[in-house]
Order: sequence, then structure tokens, then C-alpha cells
Amino acid sequence: GLKMLNSPKTRLLLILPFLIAATLFQSAMAAEDSVTALAARIQVLEDREEIRSLLLAYGTAHDHRDYRTFANLFAREGEWVSGMGSGKGPDGVFKLMDEMIGHNPLAEGSGTFHILTNDKIDIEGDRASALTKWIYITPDENGNPGLTILGHYNDQFIREDGVWKFLRREAPMDLPAQ
Repeated sequence: GLKMLNSPKTRLLLILPFLIAATLFQSAMAAEDSVTALAARIQVLEDREEIRSLLLAYGTAHDHRDYRTFANLFAREGEWVSGMGSGKGPDGVFKLMDEMIGHNPLAEGSGTFHILTNDKIDIEGDRASALTKWIYITPDENGNPGLTILGHYNDQFIREDGVWKFLRREAPMDLPAQ
């Protein structure tokens, strides 16, 4: 009996189930890691699209002079810094925009257009940053589109209550109107 247990074939047959179990366990762990990595990559893509939607909502609210909607795109501690001044929190941002431009929601828009382009968004968990180019177009004296200002936004975002908001938005002008 003991001689038979010492044969290489018998030892292999005794060890084989453990080797198979270890291999299956390792494969299962690798698959779980792959699923976790895939879920993380998908989350980054979803976050990036939500931030792009936030950027577009900003431009739309601005061009429609809806500064209540505009201000609510900012986090509780969010800050808007521009050539017109700065405001902190949704109430502070609303006050600034209402005083500088005037809250007067226009369903068809004001005739101005903020064109946002070339965004570069970096995401780190519940925080993100972006650099986005902007072009401000207004009607000229004949009603034709006129390029008014070129600039860029330096943005910091935070996921607040499950929603991406501006934590800080700066809007330097790169090429002001001539």
C-alpha cells in the first residue's frame, strides 16, 4: 500500500485536484480584477460625459441669461472668477451675474453664443479638473455673427451629492476684442 503512494503517478493524482483548484481560484481572481478595472474605466468615461454636460449647461444658461440655473451649476463652496469679478457659492455667483449682466431668462437665447471646445478633462475620484477653450460670439451691427473674445476656462470640479459641479471656474481672456 505505501509503495503505491510513493509512485510519481499516484502523487500527481493526489496533488492534481489542488493544482486545478489553485489555478481556477487564480483565474477567478484575475477575472474579478478585470471586471473591477473595466468598471473603473467605464466610470471615468461616464464622469467625463457628465462633466461635458455640465460645461454645455453653463454655456446654455449664460447665453439664455438664466443666472439662477447658471449659479446652481456651482458647488456649495464653488467659486466663479472672471474679468467681471468673482462670486462664491450659488448665491454669490447669482448675485455677481445678476448685478453685472442681469438675470433675465430668455427662452430663445440672448443672441450671444459661448462656443466651448478642445476640453481636456482629468478625473481623480470625486474631483476633476479641465482646461476648455471658449469663443464668445455676438451679433455685429448688421446682425452677423462676430467673434468677440477668445479665452479658456481653468476648472476644478467636485462630485457633490452625486452630481458634478464647478468647485472653481476661472475664465481668462486669451484674445480680447479689438
